[in-house]
Amino acid sequence: MSGDFSSYEKHFSELVELERREEMERHRSEIREMHPRERQDKGRALLNMNGRDKGRGVGQKYHTKFVKTRGMELPENEISVGDLVMISKNEPLNPDNPTGTVIEQTNHSITVEFPGKPPGFVFSKGVRIDLYVNDITYQRMLEALQKLGEASGRQREIKKKLLGQKKLEKNQEPTVEPNNKDLNESQQRAVQGALAAKNFFLIHGPPGTGKTTTLVEAVEQHVDRGDSVLATADSNVAVDNLVAMLYKRGRKVVRIGHPARVTDTLKQHTLDSLIQKTKEYQMAEKTRKKAFKLLEKQDKYTYPSGRWRRGLSNKAIKDLADKNETSRGIPPNKIKSMAKWLELQSKIDRLFNKSDELEEKAINKVISEAEVVCTTNSTAGSELMENQKFESLFIDEATQATEPSCLIPITKTNKVIMAGDHKQLPPTILNEKAKQEGLNKTLFERMIKNTGKNKALLEIQYRMNKKIMKYPNREFYNNKLKAAPQVKRHKLTDLTNKTDSLIKPKQPITFIDTEDAPERQSKGSTSRQNKGEARITRKTIERLIDIDIQPSEIGVITPYDAQVDLLRQKLPDIEELEIKTVDGFQGREKEVIVVSLVRSNPEQKIGFLKDLRRLNVTITRARRKLILIGDSETLRTHKAYRKLINYIQNQGHYLKNPETIKTK
Repeated sequence: MSGDFSSYEKHFSELVELERREEMERHRSEIREMHPRERQDKGRALLNMNGRDKGRGVGQKYHTKFVKTRGMELPENEISVGDLVMISKNEPLNPDNPTGTVIEQTNHSITVEFPGKPPGFVFSKGVRIDLYVNDITYQRMLEALQKLGEASGRQREIKKKLLGQKKLEKNQEPTVEPNNKDLNESQQRAVQGALAAKNFFLIHGPPGTGKTTTLVEAVEQHVDRGDSVLATADSNVAVDNLVAMLYKRGRKVVRIGHPARVTDTLKQHTLDSLIQKTKEYQMAEKTRKKAFKLLEKQDKYTYPSGRWRRGLSNKAIKDLADKNETSRGIPPNKIKSMAKWLELQSKIDRLFNKSDELEEKAINKVISEAEVVCTTNSTAGSELMENQKFESLFIDEATQATEPSCLIPITKTNKVIMAGDHKQLPPTILNEKAKQEGLNKTLFERMIKNTGKNKALLEIQYRMNKKIMKYPNREFYNNKLKAAPQVKRHKLTDLTNKTDSLIKPKQPITFIDTEDAPERQSKGSTSRQNKGEARITRKTIERLIDIDIQPSEIGVITPYDAQVDLLRQKLPDIEELEIKTVDGFQGREKEVIVVSLVRSNPEQKIGFLKDLRRLNVTITRARRKLILIGDSETLRTHKAYRKLINYIQNQGHYLKNPETIKTK
């Protein structure tokens, strides 16, 4: 993108606003039109919750824990840490309903942080929690665009590079002694390139190539040379991953925000946990306790409301009390009582101000003493980070974040290293116009075409058998990937000595070609399901378990939500078996991946299966075995699927008639 920054800012501000409105309208429309139970079934609401006060956190924000009655498990839902939720009782669209941020989630509870004291009904029974639009994130994107527009010094250089007005520069590549001795040559080259870059550097990490491991090494090298470092990602899960890896490497890391997973390791590195060990925070707590005691004492005196104040200023009330005089018909004892209330209020204000100053000192101390600060892109724009600047920024999973999202942490630094894979799924964009005008095209994808030597490809993958790797390698990575020796030939036969005519453990890839298994679409739904494929998938899973493959080692992927629901109905009793859409499996791996492709129709339409990044992610989740279930007649109408099916027919196990499943 070239041109002046005002056009750039206007372009992205409009797209961010379109997406914000779309998300808000979708949530409000669902809440308005959908039966509460239906919204809960979709995972976007929790009904009949009970709220319990859990005290306060950093910045005196109020924490409330919500549970089901009798300690029941929460139903499966899409709500996760960092999401904004709306709390209601009987009136889910009441504009006065409080909203808060989810800070902790377990199978049995969800804890929400409110900026101010929530209304009393929040602590009662029968409360409803709705996933809602996180307006704060959109605001921070717009603020980041504005800040870059006003940038000076080295930040202005970053701005010029973003616009393509200046070429990316590099210093002489240093000789690096890696901290992690297990890095391969391409990973080491990426780290050296990151160190040499002046403004931007991109690490392209295809599936299983150790992208985050390489990024963490680059972080360590920058820390070792004295840089202050900020490491971010768009999702809480990805940030947790960075924190865990940096901790294992023995680095002093602070996690700002709340971890998606509740583990002791992650919790002990949060800002909330670390500041509690500082003298400043302990003094702040003592000061706050004094203020709360005075608040209790203040209740005994008269609050200077309109009824008793009668137009008198605070000074006038104090003067009258000192002289033991009355005015405007107010009894002297009431004037003295109001004066005492005002005196206490003055002390309370001073104590709270002092405690806030001490807490801010504690926060700044923890951040300045950390070698690496980790946060989501959005949280990098929070009040806590307002005055923080860093010499180097590392963004992991950069291809899952929109460009405006990446700009939030970019405003805090003069050097940016991003890691990602633009051949996998881009961020999800709800608004069609915003998508068409480029909001789903990431900064990483845009810059990798213009970075010259300021990029590195990781070439060795440590996940897939070479036969599983071969097709995506050819179609998406120009045959530049190599399988590491330890995975090159690994198969299901390493996990079981049993055999099966359907599964064929010796063969890494199977395609089950369905017949007479048409797709269906429910009235009013855009999603699709395929009952025939669901039956075949169930049989396939049963056969895998029969040959001693553990359910936890199997992943079932399908492109459509309706098929996910159907498969979960067909396979309800198999614990630890994960059934998700492609999006839900990005960044994950399983020993066996079973794929239900769903599309089968006389018109031979394949819908969004045409997005080949989905196909890439689907195939590359499998380590030892990939089983694809689909209608070749429909799929072959697309060149990429035709090539894939031909490849499996020649190199793998191709099963034409699924009826074969009935016999072993």
